[in-house]
Amino acid sequence: MRPSGRQVDQMRAVSIETGVTRHAEGSCLIKCGDTHVLCTATIDERVPPFLKNSGLGWVTAEYGMLPRATNTRMPREAKKGQSGRTQEIQRLIGRSLRAGIDRVALGERQITVDCDVIQADGGTRCASITGGWVALRLAVNKLMKAGDVISDPIMDHVAAISCGIYAGQPVLDLDYPEDSEAGVDGNFVLTGGGRMVEVQMSAEGATYSRDEMNELLTLADKGIAELVEAQKAAVA
Repeated sequence: MRPSGRQVDQMRAVSIETGVTRHAEGSCLIKCGDTHVLCTATIDERVPPFLKNSGLGWVTAEYGMLPRATNTRMPREAKKGQSGRTQEIQRLIGRSLRAGIDRVALGERQITVDCDVIQADGGTRCASITGGWVALRLAVNKLMKAGDVISDPIMDHVAAISCGIYAGQPVLDLDYPEDSEAGVDGNFVLTGGGRMVEVQMSAEGATYSRDEMNELLTLADKGIAELVEAQKAAVA
């Protein structure tokens, strides 16, 4: 039995509210159970120096957790400096979102997606990628409406979900009680078409077989399909 009482293939409740900030070109608040992340997208008509005069656009991301996003207060990283975990997560978000972008069609501009965790209960990087795509979609819509891009640079949806082996059983969408005790923990980033962008899997307390890995991939496919439907509804 899962601590939440969910079935092994049951997601937490997902909601995506758009237009939650006044100034960002794209924004949403994504809630995956008790994990809540504010995602904003900012358009900059410049690119990093290494892309200047290349004709290619760029999508990057920044990630952070508010001090009381968890059950104990964490010092602000602006004061103590970014942790390795934060750097790794924001690079993952950026890589994931770029996988769904035609950088030629985007043109020589940069979109920065900021993901700020308001409340954490497991799966914050996955929620950030899923919500980050929505913020990115809304920002690109503005570029298209203004006629600043000729063709839609977004090629496909990108979403992410965690799966793992908890109490010896493969389960979908780990919350914190499961994540903290899982024998195997994985994060799966997929496109709407089912193509893999990135898979992070590790044995936290026990090794796993290829069959178990395939079971987790099957669960991830189901979860991603549900998340893509939530993205579609949010930007409709």
